[in-house]
Amino acid sequence: MRKFMNFKFVVLCALALLAGSTVYGQDNVIDEVVWVVGDEAILKSEVEEARMSAAYEGRKFDRDPYCVIPEEIAVQKLFLHQAALDSIEVSENEVIQRVDQMMNMYVANIGSHEKVEEYFKKTSSQIRETLRDNAREGLKVQGMQRKLVGEIKVTPAEVRRYFRDLPQDSIPYVPTMVEVQIMTQQPKVPLDEIEDVKRRLREYTDRINKGETSFSTLARLYSEDRGSALNGGEMPFYGRGQLDPAFANVAFNLQDPTKISKIVESEFGFHIIQLMEKRGDRIKARHILLKPHIPEEALLNANARLDSIADDIRAGKFTFEEAAAILSQDKDTRNNHGLLPNPYNNTSKFEMQELPPEIAKVVDKMKVGEISEAFTMIPQKTGKEECVIVKLKSRVNGHKATIADDYQNLKEIVLERRRDEVLEKWIREKQKHTYVRINDNWKNCTFKYPGWIKD
Repeated sequence: MRKFMNFKFVVLCALALLAGSTVYGQDNVIDEVVWVVGDEAILKSEVEEARMSAAYEGRKFDRDPYCVIPEEIAVQKLFLHQAALDSIEVSENEVIQRVDQMMNMYVANIGSHEKVEEYFKKTSSQIRETLRDNAREGLKVQGMQRKLVGEIKVTPAEVRRYFRDLPQDSIPYVPTMVEVQIMTQQPKVPLDEIEDVKRRLREYTDRINKGETSFSTLARLYSEDRGSALNGGEMPFYGRGQLDPAFANVAFNLQDPTKISKIVESEFGFHIIQLMEKRGDRIKARHILLKPHIPEEALLNANARLDSIADDIRAGKFTFEEAAAILSQDKDTRNNHGLLPNPYNNTSKFEMQELPPEIAKVVDKMKVGEISEAFTMIPQKTGKEECVIVKLKSRVNGHKATIADDYQNLKEIVLERRRDEVLEKWIREKQKHTYVRINDNWKNCTFKYPGWIKD
């Protein structure tokens, strides 16, 4: 379901903004203003970049994209203007969550953090900084839309009437949805591997303190956080709650930018940190991350332990839920019976393409209630190998919606239609009181909202 009308468009704009560094990065490209909405200009380059990003996404237009895209940008600007008038604010945590969501979407579409960096020719840190403004604007637009829409309610009778009146070929298709429980074990890392990592980090600190080299040079050469390594270990400004607790405790206690922190162990590995700047309750820092090598024997042993646990569950000695609560090392799921949360919709239900690829591949062949054999995966969050078993808790195969099985989905469709009606009415009214100028070469369009061109 859509969240009002703009999140996908925000992602599109963000892709356009990032792509612009390569498409329109040459000094000899001449730009022009094609629309003006209020006191905001819409540039030809913005439209072209958004069109190319839409092509990348595989988006199909029912009209000329050079008419659709600038109108969508113009509508966005109407909401942003009203949000400024109504003092709509968003928190930094909301912005970071939205940036994370957008980054996860890029990684899912392109393949990995490294491939995302290669595609946009920027480091992960630079991409996140570029996305920040887009995320903030998108959240302000959503906040403004929520205020305009207010509390809309629909009755069961209205939902039934909507479904009854739908032509057969317009009945929504509900994709296959699954719920998955997970249990993880971290392979035991040999002590000599940990000591070797610490020895290397102490050596880096000594070399920096002696002036033999710089922190940023060593980060580029050796840090295993490739997103920041390409930028000399530099991270964006973060609040304490956005960082691993152990990392944050050390980073926020640093006072002198010339000093290097003690070695810090986090869920990602081992770090040394250098403070760059403090700004209110946020800091910017550099770090070097090293991860101990996990030998094949450790992976085999962890998988064997999970397979043994799975056998005991199948034998009825205890349940998967009981085992996950006591034995799983996945801190995000062990207090919820191992149930995997879906960050895209804030439920436990996933479309198959929303699952991590390693899990989706296993779950696709499972029956409800079945427990998998142990396998190894590398979560996007930590980038560290871990061993996993999963249980398929539920599966609802893809089907055409019915009132009996999909009432909640159909109710949301009706609510969405009502919200759209309110917002479209507001847009048409706002057009009447907003200065709009469109380049003569861009006027020959059939617009969704005809009020852009005034007599």
